[in-house]
Amino acid sequence: MGASVIKHIHVAVGVILGVDGRILLAKRPDHLHMGGRWEFPGGKVEDNETIQQAMMRELKEELDIEVKAMEPLIEVRHDYGDKQVFLDTWFVTRFSGKERGVEGQELAWVSVSELSDFHFPDANQTIVEALQKSDLLGS
Repeated sequence: MGASVIKHIHVAVGVILGVDGRILLAKRPDHLHMGGRWEFPGGKVEDNETIQQAMMRELKEELDIEVKAMEPLIEVRHDYGDKQVFLDTWFVTRFSGKERGVEGQELAWVSVSELSDFHFPDANQTIVEALQKSDLLGS
């Protein structure tokens, strides 16, 4: 009768491409779920938002950048046991502003070949693998 409710979380995930083909990563704060691991920036899609609106809001809040162009990359569903996440992952191909860790998070621009050197949340591993196989980026 007291069935536990599993949280389903829709997340806008931005694979932000720099002019040199590198990808922007952010380090999760230690106090968060999967804290201390690196991730592709983004955040929860609110009930009244499109994926594009959520991406623009989240990347402005987290990185102080304005998304100018984005295109779909991959959809990832992952079950952490206590919650299920749907990572709606998009390439952010153009943005304006100078990225900074608004919430104090560490940032790093990395090449696709360097992605395997970083420790990601489990759900992000599928994104990493998709990027490593992608012809779009080379390596």
